[in-house]
Amino acid sequence: MAAFAPFTGKVVLITGASDGIGAELALLLARQGARLALAARRVDLLQALAERIRRQHPAADVGVWRVDVSDEFDCRRLVATVVAQYGGLDVLVNNAGVSAHGYFEQVSDYSYYEQVMRVNYFGAMWCTREALPHLRERGGLMVAVSSLAGKIGVPGRTAYSASKFALAGFCEALRAELRGSGVDVCVVFPGVVATDTRVNGFGPDGRPLGESRLREEGAMSAQECARQMLAAMAARKRELVMTGKGRLGLWLKLLAPRLVENMALKALKQTGR
Repeated sequence: MAAFAPFTGKVVLITGASDGIGAELALLLARQGARLALAARRVDLLQALAERIRRQHPAADVGVWRVDVSDEFDCRRLVATVVAQYGGLDVLVNNAGVSAHGYFEQVSDYSYYEQVMRVNYFGAMWCTREALPHLRERGGLMVAVSSLAGKIGVPGRTAYSASKFALAGFCEALRAELRGSGVDVCVVFPGVVATDTRVNGFGPDGRPLGESRLREEGAMSAQECARQMLAAMAARKRELVMTGKGRLGLWLKLLAPRLVENMALKALKQTGR
């Protein structure tokens, strides 16, 4: 166990924990001795992750729950059952998310816009609403995984950027409301991370895209993303923009927004025009 382990014995609920960033974060927290509640739609992947954690840490306290965060009742039930089993909640990590890519005028099925919003924004909001009374009791932490696309609108990502902007705005307002309550809100803004999220996300026709349409060269590993997240959580940071290019882009957005648009276009494999 690490010498500095602020999450030892803490009850941490992670949504979207079956793979990618969520799974890597769970592995890091297990090393600190956190009590883990792992939630996602794919129970088979969750169980495999839990077994891996128990092999590495035989004394690990880890449970798995199936949840579809686009369903309000599922979110309410998840938090209630986790709190009932563990006796409380110290950290909620709203990591579940879905991707989407398609130029707005090329989209033939706009119904998935609502689904993207339900997963990326409403799911986090519903889980947070249920968790807040328990986080207040323990001076806890709410973490939300937004995206650099939640700071800078990305071409072809009108559905995704909208949902991540909404999540970031919700967290900013909530943080102000919770001032003095003992509950902190930490929002992380990764850039391109090497996961299957974009491949499995919606395409313009509402079906799984089957490929990433962003340039993946230099993509951050899920392990590095989780490492940075854990450090931000331990420091109870308000926000973390994970890449130097992302931080530069935010400054340039204020000074030269057209230049930032050009940078965003160059991040695409194809413009779709």
